[in-house]
Amino acid sequence: MSLEDGLFGIHGKALALRSQRLSLLASNIANASTPGYKARDIDFESALKEASTRQSRSVADVSKAVDDSMGYRVPLQSSLDGNTVELSTEQTLFAENAVKYRTTLSFLEGRINTITRALKGE
Repeated sequence: MSLEDGLFGIHGKALALRSQRLSLLASNIANASTPGYKARDIDFESALKEASTRQSRSVADVSKAVDDSMGYRVPLQSSLDGNTVELSTEQTLFAENAVKYRTTLSFLEGRINTITRALKGE
């Protein structure tokens, strides 16, 4: 276990995974009108579980967990051009993930402030 894992627990990995999921969802939204584009998403729970079982907290390990848990989304309604992006679904998932990202970030900021105060002897 690294020092970072001991200080921040699973939250550091969760933040990295949420960041990568935001990028993926943004890509889906940007390609909403691209013919043949297939919407992708990450199974966050399985990615976090895989990332947390790895000894190292490197970016490569988190990226590997994302790659292993990524899949194509099955649309509720098919389109004629083969695009599987459902804009309302993507926007909702993006907003939910953004709130969770900010919550995780706020927790980590609080933890860092606590550690900083402890080191200063406050």
